Amino acid sequence: MVSGCRIVGGKMKIENAKYNKNEQNENVSINCVIDNKKTSVPVDPDNRHYAEILKQVKEGTLTIKDAD
Repeated sequence: MVSGCRIVGGKMKIENAKYNKNEQNENVSINCVIDNKKTSVPVDPDNRHYAEILKQVKEGTLTIKDAD
């Protein structure tokens, strides 16, 4: 989790988002850079960072790359 996130234009600055999968081939987290800090965000609707990622994807300002 990232604490002290800076809001840019009303939203977190999120870059380089990419899914991580578990052994069952399910997306379980998203590696990304939030406000210039590398982090891993769990795929959890109750997580505020995940909610913001989904919001930015819906707005078309962020794309999440598929896992390798």
